[in-house]
Amino acid sequence: MASIPPKIKVLLSGNERLQKLKEAFHGKYGQMPLFYARAPGRVNLIGEHIDYCGYAVLPMAIEQNILAAVSVSDSQTIQMTNTDPKYKDFTVSVDGITIDREDPQWYYYFLCGVRGIQEHLSLSSLAGMCCVVDGTIPASSGLSSSSALVCCAGLVTMEANQKSLSKVTLAETCAKCERYIGTEGGGMDQSISFLAEEGTAKLIEFNPLRATDVRLPDGAFFVIANCCVEMNKAASSHFNMRVVECRIATKMLAKARGVDWQRLLKLGDLQKELQASLEEMLELVEEVLHPEPYSREEICRTLGIREEQLGQNILSANTQHATQFKLYQRARHVYGEAARVLQFKAVCDSSPADAVAQLGDLMNRSHASCRDLYECSCPELDQLVDICLQAGAVGSRLTGAGWGGCTVSMVPGEKIDSFLRTVSARYYMPDARRSALEKQSLFVTKPGGGAAIFIEE
Repeated sequence: MASIPPKIKVLLSGNERLQKLKEAFHGKYGQMPLFYARAPGRVNLIGEHIDYCGYAVLPMAIEQNILAAVSVSDSQTIQMTNTDPKYKDFTVSVDGITIDREDPQWYYYFLCGVRGIQEHLSLSSLAGMCCVVDGTIPASSGLSSSSALVCCAGLVTMEANQKSLSKVTLAETCAKCERYIGTEGGGMDQSISFLAEEGTAKLIEFNPLRATDVRLPDGAFFVIANCCVEMNKAASSHFNMRVVECRIATKMLAKARGVDWQRLLKLGDLQKELQASLEEMLELVEEVLHPEPYSREEICRTLGIREEQLGQNILSANTQHATQFKLYQRARHVYGEAARVLQFKAVCDSSPADAVAQLGDLMNRSHASCRDLYECSCPELDQLVDICLQAGAVGSRLTGAGWGGCTVSMVPGEKIDSFLRTVSARYYMPDARRSALEKQSLFVTKPGGGAAIFIEE
């Protein structure tokens, strides 16, 4: 795997989407783009809500992506427009980049990537840019459209300022800078967007960031189905609330084991500190934490801190209002899901005769844990998972943050056609809104390539 994103020469005459983007760019700015940048979305096959706890995940890039056409100027401004008219244009001075986390507009995600690269490279001044952005990833669907936009912007900024960064550095930088908009993610989305390779899923591990090929079984296909409920991570506190609950659970478990809890933030860090197995960590959760929700008072009493310290040092900006915390359930999900990821990779590596059935069972258990312990599903996702299983999937689960968005199902090749027909008839056709969205909501996917720069031949 090359260490830097590839620069690929393309004939636009053979690429209808790039040709249309070039025409849109010329129509908007009266000039031609200098280059194009692509960052793919992703589907997480297993390993939900554990990257920010320090655990490995198992995603693959999908064909849907964010594509940007870019020219460079000495205008001292960054001009952004989107091919989708529902997203409004935006212009900002290169010296005046601010990101409003209270108002998560599309262009603020782009500016996260710009600012992240500027800060990483310590660029005192940025090149001016004109950008036209085109996306094929359904928004707020759990397929990482926002992170792909951040990654695309990071790649654009690197190229426009004539710098060169490795894929790993770009991934780590873009993971950090998405926090400017208030999302405390763990880095999976940005990592697979840069490190993906066609034809293989990846086990993504953190600290240090590394990606290992995972060969998926022959004869099984992965199908994405959008439940058509949108969830914007940055516009709600659901996501950050789970991050905070895992952080508190880490500290409560560490305190019970006599470990310095103040410096530990992640459940994965605690496991390393204790040099325990995932099974032993699950036993510790059963021993120390109770299933009933914890109040602020109980947390402060157990940790020996004041409520002001809880708010300042542990809670995030949009979870200051929280009064109850489900620590037992969240920790059980994280340690159980981390184990399922390793089991999934082990099955793929050893390729037993019943590999597809084993992987399907792990996906089903993952969804049950997301639904019951992490509570990041929703009625529509649960209904869609049930329909997918009845339609012939051996495994089906929510993918992405949840609370809406997509399912991913593993379907034997001989059942693909009947599966798609059944899911269409039972989930999409009975509802006019879903039916109108079906074309971009139900599709077979395969592992796609990572982020790249394109230059016209």
